[in-house]
Amino acid sequence: MPGIQTEVLIAGGGPVGMSLALELAHHGVRSVLLERNPTTTTHPKMDLTNGRSMELFRRLGVADKLRAAGVPASEPLDVVWATSGSGSILHRFAYAAPDAAREAARVRNDGTDTLEPAMRVSQIVLEPVLKKLVDANPLVDVRFGWAYEAFDQDAEGVTATIRNGGTGETASIRALYLAGCDGGGSRVRRDAGIDLEGMHAIGEAYMVHFRSTDHQALAKFGIAYHLQTAHGTLIAQNGHDIWTLQTLAPPDSDPDELLRNFMGRSFDYEILVANPWTPHMVVANRLRNGRIFLAGDAAHQVIPTGGYGMNTGIGDAVDLGWKLAAAVKGWGGEALLESYEVERLAIARRNREAAQRHLEVRLAIINLFLEAQAEGDLEGVEASERRLELGRRIAELGNAENESWGIEHGYRYRSPVICSDGPEPALDPMRAAPTTFPGSRLPSLHLADGRPLFDLLGPEFTLIATGQANIGGFEAAAAAAGVPVTVVRLDREPVLDLLERPLLLVRPDQHVAWRGVAAPDDWASILATVTGRVGEADRREKAA
Repeated sequence: MPGIQTEVLIAGGGPVGMSLALELAHHGVRSVLLERNPTTTTHPKMDLTNGRSMELFRRLGVADKLRAAGVPASEPLDVVWATSGSGSILHRFAYAAPDAAREAARVRNDGTDTLEPAMRVSQIVLEPVLKKLVDANPLVDVRFGWAYEAFDQDAEGVTATIRNGGTGETASIRALYLAGCDGGGSRVRRDAGIDLEGMHAIGEAYMVHFRSTDHQALAKFGIAYHLQTAHGTLIAQNGHDIWTLQTLAPPDSDPDELLRNFMGRSFDYEILVANPWTPHMVVANRLRNGRIFLAGDAAHQVIPTGGYGMNTGIGDAVDLGWKLAAAVKGWGGEALLESYEVERLAIARRNREAAQRHLEVRLAIINLFLEAQAEGDLEGVEASERRLELGRRIAELGNAENESWGIEHGYRYRSPVICSDGPEPALDPMRAAPTTFPGSRLPSLHLADGRPLFDLLGPEFTLIATGQANIGGFEAAAAAAGVPVTVVRLDREPVLDLLERPLLLVRPDQHVAWRGVAAPDDWASILATVTGRVGEADRREKAA
């Protein structure tokens, strides 16, 4: 392998790295994707791809392929608290199956929901599907078994050294940009001189991944996505025979004992993977060093409460992908690249805070268990009143980790490439209130003819013009600036009142960049702002 020329080099072939490669290809940009392991993961990390991530995958045309590999969309996402796996139910937080959630969102059509519902799927299952997609994409050069070793960057690009783990062979790759998607122990992050901030090693956790068809034991309370007790959380990975127990326990724990303690009885199973792991609550202090960018676990690591790990990384991949593509294609400026760090660091920190709040609720519920158990055994008829009270208090504490729609898809970007237009609406972590305030995700709506609004958006910037709104010289200004755009003209209908303005300029990631009641006199300045090219002449003069 002589020196390779590519536009973006991606170190790390997990879900975030592969999603970044697909996002770049969506915009016509080539990448080389490195993964030090010869195969996709055998470690069951993530178990839910949330609705926002599925919306982003839908943009790429791959949502249906991913969903076909997940748990059937007819199965609900219920979360059950019980005294033990074989004991008594305390409270059920009931959540609709994805099929039902999709239909409810269509009927409700109030802009609070995602176009795509969440999908239950283990990372072990998700990654091979993504791998097939990148393998089949002619713009992605997939190099599994090759690890990133080091980089040198200059004003024109990045030269990276890579190594084949099987043969020891080394090679040099020359790219315009390098994206570090290489996980929590990121070598790219280390070499870029970027530190992590937050709480390291905040406790001791243990995972037991196993196979069992002993449904009499495991499904005593009916179909449930999560079964939770004071001894941990049991995740139904595929709705049939694959399960994962996550629990707080020391590294020298006996996995068989952990399973027995959780279930409160013996049952038939085969352990597939069992290991301790260390929870972290950290975010990088920067996401960029010149032509080097971080995304996914390389940029942030949080505990599983809320499911913000990989899902935050998918948001990183899309935000970074379209901006790198704009820079490669020549219509995105330096301020657009700078905005990646501004926008995604704020989201990573907000999500870390949310995961911490959810953990505190979990710990409060465990304390309720301990208090109830101190009064005596929780099983039997004589303990029914104490079980009812425990269940009531669990319900009162709630299940925000599975209901924080404001965190998952109601987030808003604030950066120099967003044209803010007045007082900002409050953000509610529990509800994604529909708004087109600049920086917000465009509300997902269905038009009267059944078409989803999101499906009308173009691959790059889209101007939505409602009713008789005059777009002025928008298309001419975009052509003069070399910015690829799509114009979507919509007839007035009641649901479109939720868009708040007749003119909306929407970014490739479905976030609103600008809005107005009339076309501006100077579209060129608006386009220069949202593409990060304000002050480019001054930058070039200083560089010279």
